[in-house]
Amino acid sequence: MPVLLLGAGLLFSVKLKFFWTAHPVRFFGTLKKGFSGGGQTPLRAMSMALAGTLGVGNIAGVASAVVAGGAGAVFWMWASALLAMAVKYAEVALAVSHRRRGEDGWYGGAMYYIADTVSPVLGGVFAVLCIANSIITGNILQSNAAASVCSDAVAPVIVGIVMCVMTLAVTVGPVKRISDVTIRLIPFLSAVYIFLSVGIIVLNASRLPQVISDIFTSAFSFRAAAGGVGGYGITRALRFGVSRGILSNEAGCGTAPTAHASADTDSPHAQGAFGIFEVFVDTVVICTLTAAVVLLLPDYGGEDGVRLSVLAYRTFAGNGAGIMIAASVVLFAYATVVCQSYYGIVALRYFTKSPAAKTVYLTVFALSCIVGAVIAPPVMWGLADLCVALMTVLNVCVLLYLFADRRRRSELLPGADNG
Repeated sequence: MPVLLLGAGLLFSVKLKFFWTAHPVRFFGTLKKGFSGGGQTPLRAMSMALAGTLGVGNIAGVASAVVAGGAGAVFWMWASALLAMAVKYAEVALAVSHRRRGEDGWYGGAMYYIADTVSPVLGGVFAVLCIANSIITGNILQSNAAASVCSDAVAPVIVGIVMCVMTLAVTVGPVKRISDVTIRLIPFLSAVYIFLSVGIIVLNASRLPQVISDIFTSAFSFRAAAGGVGGYGITRALRFGVSRGILSNEAGCGTAPTAHASADTDSPHAQGAFGIFEVFVDTVVICTLTAAVVLLLPDYGGEDGVRLSVLAYRTFAGNGAGIMIAASVVLFAYATVVCQSYYGIVALRYFTKSPAAKTVYLTVFALSCIVGAVIAPPVMWGLADLCVALMTVLNVCVLLYLFADRRRRSELLPGADNG
């Protein structure tokens, strides 16, 4: 999966001439158009997509990547994000081009452009994976993290029940209700998280050079006396860095385009630019800050995942900061759950528009919050990695297939011809 994603990202980035870095003024001018207007604006659509990505992947996922793959995993998260921006651009542009119009507005996603361009059967396979992923990665994983940070004060099952009720309260309404929740939560939570993280890093700036050195040396170091061990270490850093990067920013796995497809826009290129900005905020900013704070710790104290992140913030900024981060984890997780329910509804719509089917899905989805709160983390992470990997491989293979078709290339990469 890392080879497939990074290879496609490099191919698309070269074809697009890295326009988001080569022409930053024009790029941000494109984004500015989406900050006004009524309805489901491009900004609201991106905020909903960010709600689906900003969560456990940024906090627990980054900490798990560091524990499992070492500091070098952070480098590979950066590399995957920088190259995956082009992949996110392509899948968002395709989603806008192949979306449908319903009574409640635009809807679409990877399953629809796969059906239109390759095969309805493959589109159905992706839709099934998307439904499963919404329950596993988008719900169970998030609920588990929320229950984990509250476990010292509240029983996990209570957290699961509260998440279940709160999820039903929002998801039974129209898509605008979901975007209303995300547009209010995500900017505020992101600002608090960034402010606190930057403060910790500035106060410990003397140790930052060593952290940066560890990231780069452990990403590439081969030791002559233990070449095999060094190679294994790099492999783990690459695997966990890229996989957790995908889990965080969802680039390539085909879920975030579902949110972007709902935007009231007639420009696949402009919405694709918002997809690039989404990856930048998610991984280059939020994930980097989390990783820096975790790596400033002298040791990990036997913790992993979300508890390690909370430990890091509590160590450097006191119990108040630990409580604040724990609260942020819960709210980030809730925003992700709400957003992912929409992804599942749109995927279900690929097969049927039956209100009864939607009710059954939302009931199962809400009850999954309780399951997630009490499930064993190793089982949860294994299922999440499997879902994300299957979706990414299928989606990126389709993107590469369309790239090989010259007739489809301008639709896949609409900004390639105008620089």
